[in-house]
Amino acid sequence: MDSIKIHSLGFPRIGANRELKKAQEGYWKKLVTQEDLIATGKDIRKKNRKLQQDLDFYAVNDFSFYDQVLDMSFLLGVIPERVIEKSGLDQYFSVARGSSCSCASEMTKWFDTNYHYIVPEVNEQTEFKLSSTKVFDEYLEAESSKARPVIIGPVTYLTLASQQGKYDALAHLLQLLPVYAEILEKLADLGAEWVQIDEPIFSTDLSNEQKRALSHSYVYLRDKGPKKLLTNYFGELGENLELFFNLPVDGYHIDAVEGVGEVGEAVNKLPQGAVLSLGVVDGRNVWRSDYQKIIDLVKPVKGLLGNLWLAPSCSLLHSPQTLVSESKLDPEIKSWLAFAEEKVDELKDLKKLLTGKLGNDHILFENQQILKSRLQHKSVVDEKVRARVVSLLPTDFIRSEAYSSRSVQQKEKFKLPLLPTTTIGSFPQTKEVRAQRASYKKGNLKQEQYVDFLVNEVKQTVELQKEIGLDVLVHGEPERNDMVEYFGEFLNGYVFTENAWVQSYGSRCVKPPIIYGDVSRKQAMTVTWSQIAQQFADTKPMKGMLTGPITMLKWSFVRDDLGSKDVALQIGLALREEVLDLEEAGIAMIQVDEPAIREALPLKNSQKESYLKWAVDSFRLSTAAVKSSTQIHTHMCYSDFNEIIDAIAALDADVISVETSRSQQSLLEVFERFRYPNEIGPGVYDIHSPRVPSVDEISENIRAACKYIDIERVWVNPDCGLKTRDWPETKLALENMVTAVKLVREELLVLA
Repeated sequence: MDSIKIHSLGFPRIGANRELKKAQEGYWKKLVTQEDLIATGKDIRKKNRKLQQDLDFYAVNDFSFYDQVLDMSFLLGVIPERVIEKSGLDQYFSVARGSSCSCASEMTKWFDTNYHYIVPEVNEQTEFKLSSTKVFDEYLEAESSKARPVIIGPVTYLTLASQQGKYDALAHLLQLLPVYAEILEKLADLGAEWVQIDEPIFSTDLSNEQKRALSHSYVYLRDKGPKKLLTNYFGELGENLELFFNLPVDGYHIDAVEGVGEVGEAVNKLPQGAVLSLGVVDGRNVWRSDYQKIIDLVKPVKGLLGNLWLAPSCSLLHSPQTLVSESKLDPEIKSWLAFAEEKVDELKDLKKLLTGKLGNDHILFENQQILKSRLQHKSVVDEKVRARVVSLLPTDFIRSEAYSSRSVQQKEKFKLPLLPTTTIGSFPQTKEVRAQRASYKKGNLKQEQYVDFLVNEVKQTVELQKEIGLDVLVHGEPERNDMVEYFGEFLNGYVFTENAWVQSYGSRCVKPPIIYGDVSRKQAMTVTWSQIAQQFADTKPMKGMLTGPITMLKWSFVRDDLGSKDVALQIGLALREEVLDLEEAGIAMIQVDEPAIREALPLKNSQKESYLKWAVDSFRLSTAAVKSSTQIHTHMCYSDFNEIIDAIAALDADVISVETSRSQQSLLEVFERFRYPNEIGPGVYDIHSPRVPSVDEISENIRAACKYIDIERVWVNPDCGLKTRDWPETKLALENMVTAVKLVREELLVLA
């Protein structure tokens, strides 16, 4: 075989400078026209195609104004009845974000990533029909034979629609497949040679029903439309490998990063004449590829195949766009990294190295020298940190008394009312806060001026909470740029970027730090701000706010030369020091947030028990050393908790707050079935929607929560932090929340 084709499965869509975010938010605020928003999207797509022009194929329809699953719902006509009176982008964004007259659809994590998708609302009344031209328009827009449309596969789509366990959407498969056939036939009519069909559920444990559905789907679609590249990512195929390669399609993509051990078997199972696409470049992390390892993997199978393609393991949606703008990174550390544009370059390098062309030896040599530099760098390994992890004892992970005893002491200490009110932690980060931070970082603002500004922000935030009547206060976190990056700046082993943004959902972008070495705490991270806030709180409790070890791990780009368990325990030890310092400073409520603990759950059941064990251990290592009278809180959001309820209980947090508003509290069913013993703060309104919830709506959510949880154990709070909201809506929403609590308390007095 003389050549290898290289291609991508998707590309970042926010723009190199977050152009999409700015246009989206401007449109929502009526500062940007719909035409301007659409033009921004078109410009991003054009630039992305140019960046990928040297590939043999690239994905189109990978762009989205909010979420690719929501796009698929609109393509298939799965549009909630409550927004039917709207049209176009207004209808689309109403499903994603809610509006003054309608609630948003549920949102949860895309497999084991930090990307969120909008859950399709499929029910008995759903009728599928081709209802959008987006995929066709974007294919025609490309005007290139290299353009390959991408859509989500039918069984993955219906599985996602069943995500919250309310309805078996797979029952609709026979109704859905003709619409898929119509889509494929239209793409063929437009000239598409290939279509990429993403079925990442192959990385999960498939039920017999899902297996039958997959077999039926691809037999039905066999002769419909263009050639089909069946695509799996986020893990190995495992026992699903034979089914995967038995489906009648023209090409098969496997994740050869996480499923590297399956490449040989994939070659053996590949049907005669079919394409095998190997995802050899890690699409989810930022480390430069090891060319020699990839060559050693690919060379033995290259000659056995007539059609071999190389690609990233998954869509580059999960990678920052480019290293070009990272001017402040340590040059040596920067040389170890590859973002989306650099990963495209890596594919081009690999094609040169594997097709035997002369004069390319320097490419491999330079790559190996860079990897050697990383391996030998003096700041990567800290023997003292590793010794601390090795010397941990079982008692380091256990509170001194059981919850039943701790609860009594805490109730006596805090004397909180029934249904105590609080927030998740962050308050609005205004333009002024961001401007002051930027000015300070640029050296245009003296440290004492910046500190004075922040102290005043904390004071105003605390005073507002007292005025509203919240029972437990927070300092509002004006000093924090991000709930992970802020803490990483106080830890050894972390490095930070200027512009390595990744989409989390909609216009929400995050800039994950990079863990490159062993982790330890440099100095106290939050103690001073918590003490300052406590001075303004009068007699009300002040919660200290930390990000937990699994979230610090998962929401960073993690080193690939040390196991995640060891990194998590290192972070746990660093946080343990901070928790004890907070307690010593008089902060007797400490919240250690773990929104990523469910997200990081492995997709295969065989790996879940091991992960949950060390994930729980990492959290408990952070919190177990405090006194029994110190109340440990944690927070989780946008997750289905059924699979991990045992682990949630094992965290042994005194109070857990969870996102439940978009599900109208139905996510609490699992806590009721499990008889979860500790206290729970169900989210009573959705902070990701621009709507200000009414008193009646919040009251109903509180009553609904109390149907699942004993009222003595219920806290009342928003479903997540308030960082992204404006002050006027935040104030009104919290006032409505406190009023709603007072109404429910009065109802209880009448009933008593």
